[in-house]
Amino acid sequence: MRSTSPRLRCRCRSFSGGVSDMGELTMRAANFAAFFFAMASAFMLYGLNYETRRLEANVQAQERAAGKARSDIAVLKAEKSHLSRPDRIDSLARAQGLAPPHPAQMPNNARLATATAADIDPGHR
Repeated sequence: MRSTSPRLRCRCRSFSGGVSDMGELTMRAANFAAFFFAMASAFMLYGLNYETRRLEANVQAQERAAGKARSDIAVLKAEKSHLSRPDRIDSLARAQGLAPPHPAQMPNNARLATATAADIDPGHR
């Protein structure tokens, strides 16, 4: 029978998969936990990166929509100011046979207080 040194024997047992003491078992468990947490962190960071890119694209789309809305508002304001020009409205009103109102057509507070609906609007029933 061959005699081997204790140091060599320990290496052989450790190499063959045997656990020599409780410290080695604790170290393996710590390595496994560290590996698990590293992988979990990697997956969480990947998901966070994906979510961040999605939110960034969403913000850019909303900024483009807001810019388009601002330009549409500017166009509508320009159209409104063009269509509400007094000289344009006056010529359209005269083409339909309308004239500027006379002071007698304007009601005052005293007349409104004593008048009925029929007095103010003869077509009212």
